[in-house]
Amino acid sequence: MEAYIVYPTKEQESAIEAFFEAFDVSFDKKSDGKLPDHVLKGIAESEAEFDAGLTISMEEFKKNFRTIK
Repeated sequence: MEAYIVYPTKEQESAIEAFFEAFDVSFDKKSDGKLPDHVLKGIAESEAEFDAGLTISMEEFKKNFRTIK
């Protein structure tokens, strides 16, 4: 059996629960109210990079991604 960890918004939460119930998928709901520290750190780093102008266009990203493969 696979396990999925999701972080829905309040708007998404009821839809996800309805989906699980409709397909009879068992699930556990934990409401600690906080994202993991590594996620918060990554968000802060990305926001700082954006504020510093360290961005690229989607076209440039796609071009760079294709050369990695």
